[in-house]
Amino acid sequence: MTPLLFAFPGCAPLAQNLRAGLNARSGGVEWRHFPDGESLIALDGDCAGSDVIIVATLRDPDRLALPLLFAARTARELGARSVGLVAPYLGYMRQDARFRPGQAVSATHFAAFLSSTFDWLITVDPHLHRNRDLGAIFQAPAEAVSSVPLVADWIRASVAEPVLIGPDAESVQWLAPLAGRIGAPLVVLDKERHGDREVSVSSVPAATLGGRTPVLFDDIVSTGRTMIQAIARLREAGANAPACIAVHGIFAGDAEHWLRAAGAGGIVTTNTIEHPTNAIDVAPALLPALARRVAGR
Repeated sequence: MTPLLFAFPGCAPLAQNLRAGLNARSGGVEWRHFPDGESLIALDGDCAGSDVIIVATLRDPDRLALPLLFAARTARELGARSVGLVAPYLGYMRQDARFRPGQAVSATHFAAFLSSTFDWLITVDPHLHRNRDLGAIFQAPAEAVSSVPLVADWIRASVAEPVLIGPDAESVQWLAPLAGRIGAPLVVLDKERHGDREVSVSSVPAATLGGRTPVLFDDIVSTGRTMIQAIARLREAGANAPACIAVHGIFAGDAEHWLRAAGAGGIVTTNTIEHPTNAIDVAPALLPALARRVAGR
C-alpha cells in the first residue's frame, strides 16, 4: 500500500513536493481550536494498514507538540502500520546542556517526547552543538539530511565569484563542505553572544574578500542579530552587499526588515519553514531518506 501523507499547516508546498516524489496518498488534517485554547485533531484519510507520514515543521514547537501527539496516536488507533515524522525544522536542539543549576536539558526531553510518539523522524540540518548526531538523544530512529548540495546549486546559479562568510565557528560544519563543492574561499568570523538578542562579530580583513561577492551563510536566522552584525563588518571592509542564506528562516519579530535595512543584498532560505524568502526546495534531500524509511530500510 502506498504511504499516506498528512501535512500540518505551514509546510504545504514542501509536503506537496514530497507527496509527488513518493507517489503517496494525500490525507487531510483538521485542527480545530476551542475558545479555551484546547485543540481537536481529526484525520481525513484511510490509515488502516498504511505507513503514515506526518509533515510538520517545528517552528513553534510548544503550540504543535500536543496536536502532533493527538495526530500520531489517532493514526495508530485507526490502524496505521507505522507513523513517522518529517520535521524539516527541528526545534529545541540548542539547549543540550544544563548551563545553570535547575535548568531543563530541553533537547533531551523533546527528543524523548518525539521518540515515544513516532516510529522514526527525518529532519534537515538540525542545530547540534555538543551532541554528535541525533542518535545521541533520540531513542527512535532519527536521521538528519543535508541541504548543502542544494544550497551549493543555488549559489552556482545565482552568485558570480562568491566568497563564503561564516558568522561563527559553528557555521563551519556547513560552510566547509559548501566551499568544497563550489570551489569558493571561506572566511569564518568570531562571534561573542551577550544575550538572546545581543551579539558581537569580529572584523573582516578586506584582503580576505578578494573583490568577490560575499555570501553570508548561517543554519538559522531567528532574531537576525548575528547576520546584521556580520553585514556591518562586511560594509566596514568595503564589501559588496552580501547575499544572505539560511537553511531555517525563523525570522522572529521584525528580523527580516532589519536584515534588509542593514544592507543585505538578498535573503534566501530553504523551504523547511514556509516564508516568502524560500528559494531552495529541500524535497530532493528528504526524498531518498524518506523512501528508505517507508521501505523499512
